[in-house]
Amino acid sequence: MLTRIREKAQGAFAWGILIIICVPFALWGIQNYLDTGKEPPVASVGDRDFYQQDVNRAYEQYSQNLQGLNIDEQTLKAQALEKLIKDEVLLQHVRSEGLVTGDNRAREFIKSLEYFQVDGKFDENRYKALLNSQRMTSGEFVNRIKNALVMEQFQRSIIDSGFATQHDVESFFKIQNQQRDVAYVTIPAQKPAEQPSEEEVAAYYQQHQDLYKVPEQVSIEYVELSLEDIAKKVAVTDEKLKAFYEEHKDQYATPERRKISHILFAVNDKTDEKAALEKALQAKKELANKDFAKLAAEVSDDKLTANKGGDLGLFTSGAMEKPFEDAANSLKLGEVSEPVKTAFGYHLIKVTELVPGDVKSFEAVKPELTKAYQKAQAENTFYESGETLTEMSYENPDNLQTVADTLGLTIKKTALFTKDKGEDIASDPKVRSAAFSEEVQQGNNSTPVELGAERLVVLRMLEHKPAATRDLNEVKQQVIETLLSEKAKQQAAEKAQQVKTRLQAGESIDTVAAENKLTVKKMADVTRNNGELPWQLNQAIFKAAKPVGDKPIIFTAALPSDEQAVVSLSKVKEGVMSEDDKKQLELASKNIARAFGQNEFNAVINSLQAKADISVKKAQAQN
Repeated sequence: MLTRIREKAQGAFAWGILIIICVPFALWGIQNYLDTGKEPPVASVGDRDFYQQDVNRAYEQYSQNLQGLNIDEQTLKAQALEKLIKDEVLLQHVRSEGLVTGDNRAREFIKSLEYFQVDGKFDENRYKALLNSQRMTSGEFVNRIKNALVMEQFQRSIIDSGFATQHDVESFFKIQNQQRDVAYVTIPAQKPAEQPSEEEVAAYYQQHQDLYKVPEQVSIEYVELSLEDIAKKVAVTDEKLKAFYEEHKDQYATPERRKISHILFAVNDKTDEKAALEKALQAKKELANKDFAKLAAEVSDDKLTANKGGDLGLFTSGAMEKPFEDAANSLKLGEVSEPVKTAFGYHLIKVTELVPGDVKSFEAVKPELTKAYQKAQAENTFYESGETLTEMSYENPDNLQTVADTLGLTIKKTALFTKDKGEDIASDPKVRSAAFSEEVQQGNNSTPVELGAERLVVLRMLEHKPAATRDLNEVKQQVIETLLSEKAKQQAAEKAQQVKTRLQAGESIDTVAAENKLTVKKMADVTRNNGELPWQLNQAIFKAAKPVGDKPIIFTAALPSDEQAVVSLSKVKEGVMSEDDKKQLELASKNIARAFGQNEFNAVINSLQAKADISVKKAQAQN
């Protein structure tokens, strides 16, 4: 459901603000943090204090957007706090500038959020239920949305003002399409035959014990609320299903396919209404002996469709004026209408293709109808149970039994898993993130975890195994392999440096390569998106400085498998715009302008932040 809100939000910035100021209720919301005055704030921006729970809440949302990246929890929490501070700085600035947005715009934005919609329409009951769960009035919620919108408006006013000159675009393509000539040798990393001594193994093990730790593990118990499970319990009768079928019959209908053509006799400065009508009537008579498509090509004032026999394609209700639509809908296949007047003039309309609509019978759709009915009936129960689950799991933080008994849920358990890997429900990164969160580690129930739009999980710690270092005897062979690999890498780097020094002294790459039994590879016109070279080497080639005069630039680059490349860059050719680039010129210009605008906005925020009264208690922020 939070995903649906994100899809509907008017831009990424609005979504970010909504997370922070509007969606801390995490779906149904909880009054998780009522006693904030009893603890010291983690940070302050002016007179606005942030507490550890604010950071935790922001972290949970922030980390969901960075799933799959190897970033530790404390770093993410620091980034989440920084984002809280930046957003508050911006909010205080737009308020001080007197920037506002109207109530109507905020309400329209709220109505557009799919979270508050049922069957594509804003549902007042769902909206009120959410506000009630937050102990929040509609006015308070609208004010929060207004803050988010005006902040986004301020951001857009800067970003959208960015522009790129022709020189900027040309400079971009000169760099992007640059070509370089190189010659290089690859020095392999060969493991030494001599095995490391016992002393070396022991010393390496002592210095790198973190590499040989068994990662921290936990197992959890949890309760899961599922819309699907609730739906299965909904009683179904044919009478209820038939009523539901009639109410949603259009979902099981194939609309009529009606294709039309027309001949237009325009009313304009040259032809008045009377003359246009006379032309239409005369053309209608001619159709008795003449093909409609040919006549359209000859006399229709709609030149865009005339050469296609007047073909307008598939008829769509709402696209044309009502008189035109009424006539088009009333015609039989092949029938031509009498002249039909619209704002454009008079039309002769013909139906060229007609496939009647069809509605699937009740019996044909009964299985899928049953599921749809059960799901629709279960939704309110799902949301209400979600509120209960959220509130009771918070009010009884030391157990899941109370909420399980109340909602008739089964407490399930998992095997041990790590932060990076788990099975069954622990295979979901959101579950693992919650299991290793601070609140769960302290023995409390987790905040609700959304698994898709129709599942909600609350979990708590069952067993915790801290990280432990494996014994040297157990990992000795791994240590030996690592030492051999490190020595091979070091020897390759030393050899590469020797080759580099000789090339910089002016020796030929062919001569040096031959002496060291290395193969020289020469490539001309290498591009940034070259697929033949390892990406590390290609990146190093385009990071290197340009040669001065006839003297090449010599540098090294580390490659996969611990190999080293020594490269001689001899020539750089400025890029030019290709024909494909020219076709994308407008898009490139917009993207470059937007990048400039984003940089300008970042500079503004950094400037505002430097001037703001900000206090951060780092020790607490790292909790």
